[in-house]
Amino acid sequence: MKSLKTLVIAAALSLGAVGAGHAQAPATPAEAPVATAPANPAPAAADAATTAAAPAGDATYVPMKPTPGVGQPVDAGIDFQPQVSPVGEQAYWFNHVILLPVITIITLLVLGLLLWVVFRYRAKANPVPSKTTHNTFIEIIWTAIPVLILAVIAVPSIRLLAQQYEPPSKEALTIKVTGYQWYWGYAYPDQGIGEYVSKILPKDKAEAAGEPYHLAVDNRMVVPVGRQVKLIITGADVIHSFAVPAFWTKMDAVPGRANETTFTANKVGVYYGQCSELCGVDHGYMPIAVEVLPVDKWEAWVRSKGGNPAGVEAAPAAAAPAPAADAPAAAPAAAPAATTTEAAPAAAPAAAPATKN
Repeated sequence: MKSLKTLVIAAALSLGAVGAGHAQAPATPAEAPVATAPANPAPAAADAATTAAAPAGDATYVPMKPTPGVGQPVDAGIDFQPQVSPVGEQAYWFNHVILLPVITIITLLVLGLLLWVVFRYRAKANPVPSKTTHNTFIEIIWTAIPVLILAVIAVPSIRLLAQQYEPPSKEALTIKVTGYQWYWGYAYPDQGIGEYVSKILPKDKAEAAGEPYHLAVDNRMVVPVGRQVKLIITGADVIHSFAVPAFWTKMDAVPGRANETTFTANKVGVYYGQCSELCGVDHGYMPIAVEVLPVDKWEAWVRSKGGNPAGVEAAPAAAAPAPAADAPAAAPAAAPAATTTEAAPAAAPAAAPATKN
């Protein structure tokens, strides 16, 4: 009888040991995550790549000092400001080489004819007035010559007009310009720089910075030299007008409308403008300052603003393929481990009574 009881107890212990063994069986697959750990760091690698791609602040940017007489009005000035953009240079040439000579010649010719008529056909010299009413030859001349003059002027004029409204290139730097009462807001969407405001500097701060009062601002628009800039201009309240004479740039900022214009600055420097549309009581205190920098210094400025000179989409797009290639291989290896781990708690209660017996 004792031997029978011993056999029953031994059998119960054996069954308990087998149940406990089955309950602990998932321990071997549970080690799978350790084996697949090197394949799983895809998210961590992506985070590291994104952190590396995210531009850090750059303290190497220092605002440029303006050059007296460049990009700003001068005392007793009667001419256009020196132009630093291809469109401005073309317009300056058109005005000085074609328009001014033609205007001068026509003005002197008309003045000479008037003086000659006044002197030659005065009442004292012509007691009996002429009754001539028509002269076909003269009428043909004063019709044909103006037509020829206008035809000559039209060629460079239309070329300049087309150049001003030529669509921007794909490489153009996009800047959103918003006019407010009474300051400007600038944003660089491609570089990830949100809108910042540009307000007039008080007189003491402008003089301390060596800048002209009524033109100096606390935050300038900053662009790289030699790169086309596309301005998307709008207004937030009333109609303003963004105008920088040295770039030959002027475009209205109309609420509810996005107007577009472009310029390419080919000379480093600081250039000033003003709102050119009557917009309220402080219209005269709404200056514009554009700083044109070498490309490397402009990139430093972008980093100082927390932006990415290469564009916000450039670095993540380059980093994305590496994590994507590892992800499919890691997913199947991790899935069975998770399933086995979840099955272990269900087997544990069945093993507990066997151990108590």
